[in-house]
Amino acid sequence: MREVFQQELREVQERLVEISGLVAESIDNATRAFNESDVSLAETVIADDAKIDAACAELDELAINILARQQPVARDLRIVVSALRISASLERMGDMSEHIAQLARYRFPDKVVPKSLRGTFKDMGALDVVMARKLVELLQTEDVTIAEAIRNEDDKVDALHLSVFDKVLGEKWKGEAVDTVDATLASRYHERFADHAVSIAKKVQYLATGDWIPTED
Repeated sequence: MREVFQQELREVQERLVEISGLVAESIDNATRAFNESDVSLAETVIADDAKIDAACAELDELAINILARQQPVARDLRIVVSALRISASLERMGDMSEHIAQLARYRFPDKVVPKSLRGTFKDMGALDVVMARKLVELLQTEDVTIAEAIRNEDDKVDALHLSVFDKVLGEKWKGEAVDTVDATLASRYHERFADHAVSIAKKVQYLATGDWIPTED
Protein backbone atom coordinates (compact mmCIF):
# COMPACT_ATOMS: atom_id res chain seq x y z
CA MET A 1 0.00 0.00 0.00
CA ARG A 2 2.83 2.38 0.86
CA GLU A 3 4.51 1.67 -2.48
CA VAL A 4 1.32 2.57 -4.33
CA PHE A 5 1.07 5.79 -2.33
CA GLN A 6 4.64 6.80 -3.17
CA GLN A 7 4.00 6.08 -6.83
CA GLU A 8 0.97 8.36 -6.73
CA LEU A 9 3.04 11.13 -5.20
CA ARG A 10 5.65 10.71 -7.93
CA GLU A 11 2.88 10.91 -10.50
CA VAL A 12 1.67 14.19 -8.98
CA GLN A 13 5.14 15.70 -9.29
CA GLU A 14 5.63 14.32 -12.81
CA ARG A 15 2.34 15.84 -13.93
CA LEU A 16 3.35 19.23 -12.55
CA VAL A 17 6.52 19.09 -14.63
CA GLU A 18 4.52 18.07 -17.69
CA ILE A 19 2.02 20.91 -17.28
CA SER A 20 4.79 23.45 -16.69
CA GLY A 21 6.34 22.29 -19.96
CA LEU A 22 3.05 22.94 -21.75
CA VAL A 23 2.92 26.41 -20.19
CA ALA A 24 6.49 27.17 -21.24
CA GLU A 25 5.67 26.20 -24.81
CA SER A 26 2.49 28.27 -24.66
CA ILE A 27 4.18 31.49 -23.54
CA ASP A 28 7.00 30.98 -26.05
CA ASN A 29 4.48 30.67 -28.88
CA ALA A 30 2.32 33.50 -27.54
CA THR A 31 5.18 35.98 -27.34
CA ARG A 32 6.34 35.10 -30.84
CA ALA A 33 2.80 35.46 -32.17
CA PHE A 34 2.52 38.82 -30.40
CA ASN A 35 5.86 40.20 -31.56
CA GLU A 36 5.69 38.84 -35.11
CA SER A 37 1.93 39.27 -35.70
CA ASP A 38 1.69 35.53 -36.48
CA VAL A 39 -2.03 34.75 -36.44
CA SER A 40 -1.52 31.03 -37.12
CA LEU A 41 0.70 30.69 -34.05
CA ALA A 42 -1.77 32.75 -32.02
CA GLU A 43 -4.55 30.34 -32.98
CA THR A 44 -2.39 27.43 -31.87
CA VAL A 45 -1.86 28.99 -28.44
CA ILE A 46 -5.57 29.67 -28.03
CA ALA A 47 -6.53 26.13 -29.03
CA ASP A 48 -3.86 24.50 -26.86
CA ASP A 49 -5.01 26.26 -23.69
CA ALA A 50 -7.72 23.63 -23.38
CA LYS A 51 -4.98 20.99 -23.02
CA ILE A 52 -3.45 22.90 -20.11
CA ASP A 53 -6.86 23.30 -18.46
CA ALA A 54 -7.62 19.59 -18.85
CA ALA A 55 -4.23 18.54 -17.50
CA CYS A 56 -4.67 20.79 -14.45
CA ALA A 57 -8.15 19.40 -13.81
CA GLU A 58 -6.86 15.83 -13.98
CA LEU A 59 -4.02 16.64 -11.60
CA ASP A 60 -6.42 18.27 -9.14
CA GLU A 61 -8.63 15.18 -9.22
CA LEU A 62 -5.65 12.93 -8.51
CA ALA A 63 -4.48 15.12 -5.64
CA ILE A 64 -7.93 15.27 -4.05
CA ASN A 65 -8.27 11.50 -4.32
CA ILE A 66 -4.92 11.07 -2.59
CA LEU A 67 -6.02 13.36 0.24
CA ALA A 68 -9.25 11.42 0.67
CA ARG A 69 -7.78 7.91 0.52
CA GLN A 70 -4.28 8.24 1.97
CA GLN A 71 -4.61 11.08 4.51
CA PRO A 72 -0.96 12.09 4.03
CA VAL A 73 1.06 13.89 6.69
CA ALA A 74 4.30 15.92 6.93
CA ARG A 75 6.18 16.24 3.59
CA ASP A 76 3.70 13.98 1.80
CA LEU A 77 0.89 16.33 2.75
CA ARG A 78 2.95 19.31 1.61
CA ILE A 79 3.45 17.68 -1.80
CA VAL A 80 -0.27 17.18 -2.36
CA VAL A 81 -1.41 20.56 -1.04
CA SER A 82 1.35 22.38 -2.91
CA ALA A 83 0.39 20.53 -6.10
CA LEU A 84 -3.18 21.80 -5.88
CA ARG A 85 -2.01 25.39 -5.44
CA ILE A 86 0.68 25.15 -8.12
CA SER A 87 -1.81 23.63 -10.55
CA ALA A 88 -4.07 26.67 -10.12
CA SER A 89 -1.17 29.03 -10.88
CA LEU A 90 -0.10 27.02 -13.93
CA GLU A 91 -3.66 27.15 -15.25
CA ARG A 92 -3.69 30.92 -14.85
CA MET A 93 -0.31 31.21 -16.60
CA GLY A 94 -1.82 29.33 -19.52
CA ASP A 95 -4.67 31.84 -19.52
CA MET A 96 -2.21 34.75 -19.64
CA SER A 97 -0.50 33.18 -22.65
CA GLU A 98 -3.88 32.78 -24.32
CA HIS A 99 -4.77 36.44 -23.65
CA ILE A 100 -1.48 37.58 -25.22
CA ALA A 101 -2.20 35.42 -28.26
CA GLN A 102 -5.75 36.77 -28.50
CA LEU A 103 -4.41 40.31 -28.76
CA ALA A 104 -2.20 39.21 -31.64
CA ARG A 105 -5.17 37.60 -33.37
CA TYR A 106 -7.47 40.60 -32.88
CA ARG A 107 -4.97 43.08 -34.34
CA PHE A 108 -3.75 40.91 -37.23
CA PRO A 109 -2.32 41.84 -39.70
CA ASP A 110 -1.17 44.86 -37.68
CA LYS A 111 1.22 44.66 -34.75
CA VAL A 112 -0.44 44.96 -31.36
CA VAL A 113 1.60 47.89 -30.05
CA PRO A 114 3.24 50.91 -31.69
CA LYS A 115 6.84 50.70 -32.80
CA SER A 116 8.06 52.72 -29.80
CA LEU A 117 7.01 49.92 -27.42
CA ARG A 118 7.93 46.84 -29.43
CA GLY A 119 11.41 46.53 -27.95
CA THR A 120 9.99 46.69 -24.44
CA PHE A 121 7.45 43.95 -25.13
CA LYS A 122 10.05 41.80 -26.85
CA ASP A 123 12.20 42.01 -23.72
CA MET A 124 9.24 41.37 -21.43
CA GLY A 125 8.17 38.33 -23.41
CA ALA A 126 11.70 36.95 -23.46
CA LEU A 127 11.86 37.23 -19.67
CA ASP A 128 8.54 35.42 -19.29
CA VAL A 129 9.84 32.59 -21.46
CA VAL A 130 13.02 32.35 -19.39
CA MET A 131 10.99 32.24 -16.17
CA ALA A 132 8.69 29.55 -17.56
CA ARG A 133 11.63 27.37 -18.56
CA LYS A 134 13.26 27.87 -15.18
CA LEU A 135 9.98 26.81 -13.62
CA VAL A 136 10.12 23.47 -15.41
CA GLU A 137 13.62 22.92 -14.04
CA LEU A 138 12.55 24.02 -10.57
CA LEU A 139 9.67 21.55 -10.45
CA GLN A 140 12.01 18.80 -11.61
CA THR A 141 14.74 19.48 -9.07
CA GLU A 142 13.28 21.55 -6.19
CA ASP A 143 16.51 23.54 -6.33
CA VAL A 144 15.76 26.66 -4.29
CA THR A 145 18.49 28.63 -6.07
CA ILE A 146 16.35 28.41 -9.22
CA ALA A 147 13.43 29.81 -7.24
CA GLU A 148 15.57 32.81 -6.33
CA ALA A 149 16.57 33.26 -9.97
CA ILE A 150 12.90 33.33 -10.97
CA ARG A 151 12.19 36.03 -8.41
CA ASN A 152 15.11 38.08 -9.75
CA GLU A 153 13.76 37.83 -13.31
CA ASP A 154 10.38 39.00 -12.03
CA ASP A 155 11.96 42.25 -10.81
CA LYS A 156 13.03 42.92 -14.40
CA VAL A 157 9.52 42.23 -15.71
CA ASP A 158 8.06 44.58 -13.12
CA ALA A 159 10.44 47.34 -14.20
CA LEU A 160 9.45 46.92 -17.85
CA HIS A 161 5.78 46.84 -16.88
CA LEU A 162 6.15 50.19 -15.12
CA SER A 163 8.02 51.62 -18.09
CA VAL A 164 5.05 50.80 -20.34
CA PHE A 165 2.73 52.77 -18.07
CA ASP A 166 5.19 55.66 -17.95
CA LYS A 167 5.24 55.65 -21.74
CA VAL A 168 1.49 55.55 -22.40
CA LEU A 169 0.77 58.14 -19.69
CA GLY A 170 3.53 60.48 -20.81
CA GLU A 171 3.02 63.72 -22.69
CA LYS A 172 4.93 62.41 -25.70
CA TRP A 173 2.61 59.44 -26.22
CA LYS A 174 0.97 59.71 -29.66
CA GLY A 175 -0.92 56.43 -29.70
CA GLU A 176 -4.65 56.14 -30.31
CA ALA A 177 -7.02 55.03 -27.55
CA VAL A 178 -6.91 51.46 -28.84
CA ASP A 179 -3.10 51.51 -28.69
CA THR A 180 -3.21 52.61 -25.08
CA VAL A 181 -5.67 49.88 -24.14
CA ASP A 182 -3.75 47.19 -26.01
CA ALA A 183 -0.40 48.19 -24.50
CA THR A 184 -1.87 48.35 -20.99
CA LEU A 185 -3.55 44.96 -21.28
CA ALA A 186 -0.56 43.28 -22.88
CA SER A 187 1.79 44.61 -20.25
CA ARG A 188 -0.54 43.43 -17.49
CA TYR A 189 -0.74 39.93 -18.98
CA HIS A 190 3.05 39.65 -19.17
CA GLU A 191 3.41 40.96 -15.63
CA ARG A 192 0.77 38.59 -14.22
CA PHE A 193 2.37 35.62 -15.97
CA ALA A 194 5.61 36.44 -14.18
CA ASP A 195 3.79 36.94 -10.87
CA HIS A 196 2.31 33.45 -11.06
CA ALA A 197 5.76 32.02 -11.77
CA VAL A 198 7.04 33.68 -8.60
CA SER A 199 4.06 32.35 -6.67
CA ILE A 200 4.91 28.82 -7.78
CA ALA A 201 8.58 29.36 -6.91
CA LYS A 202 7.57 30.29 -3.36
CA LYS A 203 5.41 27.18 -3.06
CA VAL A 204 8.27 24.95 -4.23
CA GLN A 205 10.53 26.58 -1.64
CA TYR A 206 7.91 25.68 0.95
CA LEU A 207 7.79 22.12 -0.35
CA ALA A 208 11.57 21.80 -0.24
CA THR A 209 12.18 23.46 3.12
CA GLY A 210 8.91 23.42 5.05
CA ASP A 211 9.23 27.20 5.58
CA TRP A 212 6.20 29.12 4.32
CA ILE A 213 6.86 32.32 2.38
CA PRO A 214 3.75 34.55 2.16
CA THR A 215 2.48 35.09 -1.37
CA GLU A 216 0.19 37.80 -2.69
CA ASP A 217 -2.04 35.72 -4.99
